[in-house]
Amino acid sequence: MSIFFMVFQFIKYFIMTVVSVATLGACASELKPVHTVEGISEYVLSNGLKVILFEDRSKPTATVNTTYLVGSRHENYGETGMAHLLEHLLFKGSRNFPDPDKEFARRGFRMNGTTWLDRTNFFVSFTASDDNMRWALAWSADAMVNSNIARRDLDTEMTVVRNEYEMGENKPVSVMLKRMQSVLFDWHAYGRSTIGARSDIENVPIENLQAFYRKWYQPDNAVLTVSGSFDTKKVLGWIQESFGTIPRPTRMLPREWTIEPVADGPRYFQIRRPGEMQLVAVAYRVPSALSDDNMAVDTAVQILSDAPRGRLYKELVETGLASQVFGWHLPGKYPGFVLFGAMVKKGETLEPVRTTMIDVIENAFKKKPVTAQELKTTAADTETAFERTLSDPEAFAVDLSDYIALGDWRVFFVDRDKVAKLTEQAVNQAAQTYFVRDNRVVGEFIPDNDPRRAPLMTMPKLDDVLSGIQFSEAGDTGEAFDVSQENIMRRTQRFKVGDVSVALLPKKTRGKTVTVITSFQYGNLKAAYGKSVVADMLEPLLTRGARGIDKQAIADRLTELKVQGDVFSFTCTHETINEALAFMGKLIATSTFPDKEVTQYARQYGTALAAKSDDPMTLARDALVRHFRLYPQGDPRNTLTTEEIIEKLKTVDRSACYDWYRDVFSTEHGAVAVIGDFDAKAVRSILE
Repeated sequence: MSIFFMVFQFIKYFIMTVVSVATLGACASELKPVHTVEGISEYVLSNGLKVILFEDRSKPTATVNTTYLVGSRHENYGETGMAHLLEHLLFKGSRNFPDPDKEFARRGFRMNGTTWLDRTNFFVSFTASDDNMRWALAWSADAMVNSNIARRDLDTEMTVVRNEYEMGENKPVSVMLKRMQSVLFDWHAYGRSTIGARSDIENVPIENLQAFYRKWYQPDNAVLTVSGSFDTKKVLGWIQESFGTIPRPTRMLPREWTIEPVADGPRYFQIRRPGEMQLVAVAYRVPSALSDDNMAVDTAVQILSDAPRGRLYKELVETGLASQVFGWHLPGKYPGFVLFGAMVKKGETLEPVRTTMIDVIENAFKKKPVTAQELKTTAADTETAFERTLSDPEAFAVDLSDYIALGDWRVFFVDRDKVAKLTEQAVNQAAQTYFVRDNRVVGEFIPDNDPRRAPLMTMPKLDDVLSGIQFSEAGDTGEAFDVSQENIMRRTQRFKVGDVSVALLPKKTRGKTVTVITSFQYGNLKAAYGKSVVADMLEPLLTRGARGIDKQAIADRLTELKVQGDVFSFTCTHETINEALAFMGKLIATSTFPDKEVTQYARQYGTALAAKSDDPMTLARDALVRHFRLYPQGDPRNTLTTEEIIEKLKTVDRSACYDWYRDVFSTEHGAVAVIGDFDAKAVRSILE
């Protein structure tokens, strides 16, 4: 089965947005020939419109299909579902065809449209006649640039689309696919479903839809395919007559540059909603439909998921673990994805199903490579699908849209011809390249009549938030401080407490904030030898336990005192500065270095360093440290590398830290500076 055609009929029931026929009612540009492949010819108008003609008079029917190179991937934030909405609105009338439904019904036309990731298409099929063909081409041309896109039509069609959305929300497979897309892609627009977000569907302004229509629905972004029973010469004349007068647009279409990064680990999610069937889905990102591996991936999917021959079928359905399995290959112009699914009876455990699926998908081709018979059978199915499509002009005209979306309809024949050249090795290699753990996303749909959800959250109206609030016109202000050295020296009070130099600079600050900065000199070269890591741990451990108070109580007290910072450098307020200084003094004087806290901090410190050990900045720093090391090992004047610190942290203990604190650390020599809104006399008293 081919990539697009074998899954199309099944998948569109669940996910592809299709306009229901019932909802719709019962100085010219020159054409130039471009390509001809197996009797199918391409032409182009100077306005950019590409034309594909497939004349086949074996049946008395014809089809006119217009493919626009715009799909859900082209939609912007707040405008999801817009391509699908326009799929509906283009059938609602245009300047010269205000009520096409009546004419469709009178002529017995069948019409429809579909929207997908890369494209949107509109087609009409009818009994072949010159009059029907000429009318169909004229309507298609008018719909291209003269569609009404009216507010009244949006109001009615929005409810139709919303109904489609709600129908999809009641189908586990549809819900799963939408969620799976969003988890598979972090950045690329393939992560958005074509149906769009409900809020966007309900609220998109008509002006946005009209602008989207004018940008994308133009001849230089479209391909017209005509197939079936017709006279090529006449049709070329009518195409030139209907489409040739449309001017080539002057606008430039936006350039795309987003590339989805390589997946870096497996992902898992659950969906819990009311339902009667469980579903386990496993998906992997795969290359573009233009990739050399495309048909190999497609074949691997079929070998795994086919019923009743597929490997998943035999391992899951025949063993009774699942009632049904399926596999979809959903490539696009950009890298797409594959999705495998297993339907499981409600109430049965999903773990063995999930485990078996992953094992079969990721390991089956390693344990048992593709057999010649598997490849032969799958290739035969695929070749038959291509043959059947070519033998049905209507199906070919419509289904060709997916190949047109890749950039060139001739890729249809490229893929067809690749099938006969496929090898077992190519299929094995494709499966082992893309069906791997770190590229895997697993989703589970679990029926749940009592989901535990948070309420729907919306943005409150700002007027409601501000209503009734009384604001104070007066605000807290700080003084306009002269930062000249002369003024700083004049305003600063300097004195000594023993061998500690103190500088106090009281000044009015906004918020009445006060900043305290200290610096103490202690120890000597001999005492510090080999103790660099222990010395670094002193400051953080001072707040992890003191006499009569544990870490939690210390943290609570610092919050109460509005302290930000650490013991040696912090900010607080006018109201708390006196108590904060006293409390910091207590921590410095009576810290206990609990064994549990020392061990915990050493582990946290080491883990944090290890997490950055492969960072380029860390590697560069360590290289410089090694290069400029001048002193013997253990000398405190050396800077340690990250690896050396981590190793020392493995052996540090409470005894080493407390000994350093008790025997070396001292506040007898140093400097203290206090700046901000405080009472200088009270602070001096506390410091003395």
